Amino acid sequence: MRVLMLTDLYPPFIGGLEQHVRNLSHGLVERGHQVSVGTMSHEDLPRQELDGGVQVHRIRGTAQRMAEITNPSGRPYAAPLPDPGAVVALRRLIDRERPDIVHAHNWLLHSFLPLKRWSRAKLVVSLHDYGVICAKRSLMYGDDICSGPAFAKCLRCAASHYGIGRGLIITLANWATQPAQWSSVDLYLPVSNAVVEGNELQERALPFRVLPNFVPNDIVSRVDPGYPALAALPTEPYLLFVGALSRHKGIDVLLRAYEGLRGVPPLVLIGTASRETPERLPKNTVVIPNLPHGAVMAAWQRSTLAVVPSVFPDPCPTVAMEAMASGVPIVASRVGGLPDLVLDGVTGLLVAPGSPEELGDAIERLVREPATAVRMGAAGKQHVSNFLASNVLDRLERIYAGLLASPS
Repeated sequence: MRVLMLTDLYPPFIGGLEQHVRNLSHGLVERGHQVSVGTMSHEDLPRQELDGGVQVHRIRGTAQRMAEITNPSGRPYAAPLPDPGAVVALRRLIDRERPDIVHAHNWLLHSFLPLKRWSRAKLVVSLHDYGVICAKRSLMYGDDICSGPAFAKCLRCAASHYGIGRGLIITLANWATQPAQWSSVDLYLPVSNAVVEGNELQERALPFRVLPNFVPNDIVSRVDPGYPALAALPTEPYLLFVGALSRHKGIDVLLRAYEGLRGVPPLVLIGTASRETPERLPKNTVVIPNLPHGAVMAAWQRSTLAVVPSVFPDPCPTVAMEAMASGVPIVASRVGGLPDLVLDGVTGLLVAPGSPEELGDAIERLVREPATAVRMGAAGKQHVSNFLASNVLDRLERIYAGLLASPS
């Protein structure tokens, strides 16, 4: 089977989605499939390279030359609409690779839509967020979970997030391309039940199958304990947060909760800072930015407790799977896809999102009850088998085969 993955970013860019697409591609190659990746180009990266049997093609879109809709962070996201340059580049790529399945993951999908009928490929779209109906992709309206889309409301929300110019373009593009997307996608693969509900897939009668994120079967051996930045880790056991140091990931809630605790282990934050990251950190807090995945796994194995305090409906955070695979109990918010991952009272504790009091109480309980923490960590090691590559890829292969066997 020939599969073309479409993703805005691909390693060496660091992020959960980027790592997921890479693991997915490598897993399919190991099962005998021919996999190529179409992703956005960057001046510091080769236009083509072979990554462990996966042929990576980096394409340049017209929007990358237009400051209004390029991302100011320097990460080359695709435009949220058919991009002329990207469409031409994808046509050449498809003509070369002749995929049976095109498996899209984010905005680069839009530049494939004009080519769908011509390509004769089945189109599968993994939904890692709420981008079907939300221009911000987070399903957050201000500080609250959004109650549902409305054009004027979405426009105001996107403008406050992206800026007026980019917010207008992205909102208009998101609404304008919805009909073409819904009629072209053969199957959506939302990563959790929360993503099904948030994107209103059932209400819109869109075809879908829930397929969670996964971690490699040998993830616990994929460690780099000698990575230099790990020297900043405390020598004693510590609490660990991994993710963007942003409000939607609950970093401010976590810091307020931790500041109110006494006699607990140090807190380690691994992730990328943003303008939302608090400048003042509580005592015994260590920040380590931008670690490669092997170093993150080494940090998990030395930690005593994982904290996932998201306040937005976090779709299916891989960090929870990584913690469970490492035998680490989890304190997480009862929101988004986290209840699909963390079994409350079994593999960890779930708390109300946005509550530093509940979060602090749960952390303190597992610190004061080490036997309970050890038991939950062991249960997590068993539970994570549901989210290993072998199980999830089996399901994905059956989905691919079913689509190819179905009539056009």
